Amino acid sequence: MPAGLTPPVAAARSRLSDRQKDLIQTFAALGSLVALVAAFSLTSPAFLSLGNGMSIGLQVTSIALLGIGATVVIVAGGIDLSVGSVLALAGVVAALCVKELGLAVPLAMLAGIGVGGVCGLVNGLVVTRLKLPPFIATLGMMLIARGLALQITGARAVSGLGESFGELGNGALLRLVRVGDDGFPEVLFPGIPYPVLLMAGLALAVAFLLRRSVIGRHVYAVGSNAEAARLSGVAVDRVVTLTYVLSGLLAGLTGCVLMSRLVTAQPNEGVMYELDAIASAVIGGTSLAGGVGTISGTVIGAFVIGILRNGLNMNGVSAFTQQIVIGLVILLTVWIDQLRNRR
Repeated sequence: MPAGLTPPVAAARSRLSDRQKDLIQTFAALGSLVALVAAFSLTSPAFLSLGNGMSIGLQVTSIALLGIGATVVIVAGGIDLSVGSVLALAGVVAALCVKELGLAVPLAMLAGIGVGGVCGLVNGLVVTRLKLPPFIATLGMMLIARGLALQITGARAVSGLGESFGELGNGALLRLVRVGDDGFPEVLFPGIPYPVLLMAGLALAVAFLLRRSVIGRHVYAVGSNAEAARLSGVAVDRVVTLTYVLSGLLAGLTGCVLMSRLVTAQPNEGVMYELDAIASAVIGGTSLAGGVGTISGTVIGAFVIGILRNGLNMNGVSAFTQQIVIGLVILLTVWIDQLRNRR
């Protein structure tokens, strides 16, 4: 403690410093986002069009939803590599519940989300009870969930799900359509896609949970110093398990949204999505060492990845080169995070 500071004053100054660090990281990510938008708007006239903006929003939704779950897990000092496979398993379960069991679409999607939650619970219990490293525990779940998705579908897509199954992924709020003189519909305003609204609502809810609730403070405490948190009376194992359950639920929801957009359940969907989720969190300022991170930063990080891909696509850059560019961005942000931790 600095000389001359009482413990409460020192603690308050420390908390202020943490908030300042979070703000700096968030504004740094926001600055990168603005720079990308400015650069791509100059290189491609269609980049700032309303249609392209809606397309980016839909593309970012999956990254952001998974990234929100990844942020909570990483802030608590863990990692979750299974979300891409859990996404696929949840999506095919929802589809099979509709096609084979005849369940209503909302109930089927709740079943898919529940499967994601169960996978997250297993991850949490393996980490806390069996004491396996999070990397190994979630790597095992990644293989198990992908194998189950392929097994129950026979490695084939599940189709013929009906229009109602696609409502969540393809519907939009405030969509305005007019029938023209030729009898064909004319879209006046495409509306705000339901997945984008879902992403915004969940981002606000989880941000409130982390910043304004006792559970959120415990998550940060566990990620900063698990042993100190345990000595302070925090139920560390319960908190860690809760973070994995939340990540699993969000992965299940993302799977349902993705399969709804396709109106087809693909057991191979979601490959490498876990890396996008972790990258969006890290780009947004979440520290891989734990204890530091914000949901707002993660959403900005998801938009950085989405806009980077969209802009490179519009400029004719190959998918292989895009992977190289995004890989370099991830390496740069992790390096900056390591420098910050050393300081």
